[in-house]
Amino acid sequence: MDPSIRPPDAEAARGAGDDAAIETARTQPNGSCVGAADENHGETEACACATHRDAAVDCLPDEELLYDLADLFKVFADTTRIKILYALMGREMRVADIAEAVGATQSAVSHQLRTLKQAHLVKFKRDGKSVLYSLSDGHVYTVLAQGMSHICE
Repeated sequence: MDPSIRPPDAEAARGAGDDAAIETARTQPNGSCVGAADENHGETEACACATHRDAAVDCLPDEELLYDLADLFKVFADTTRIKILYALMGREMRVADIAEAVGATQSAVSHQLRTLKQAHLVKFKRDGKSVLYSLSDGHVYTVLAQGMSHICE
């Protein structure tokens, strides 16, 4: 699937929510931030000066949050799961349709969907005897788009 294809709500996913997510990632519960601005540096995300370098150690997220983030990124470490996420961009699909789209067996797709559901990256709803899967929200699209943008630079 073409990585430039965007779901209908892609602009909403890329809008102010991205800034809020970046600020949340950079801002700690005590209000300090990893790349603080000051009168000598202006706005910075990763200043290498001694003041900010030393302060960054004090503002690392809690260990539990770091483990959770690492676990989330592990979910993205499987090509089949990435294919499934791309197949679901902007539409709902049944397991059989996903399997056909990504070139995998229904059993393999079901197994990967379970992992994606546990990570809250996909959601599902019943449609009679069928189950329809879709991306959970715009954040999933944003993570994929940012990753693709990064590797294509």
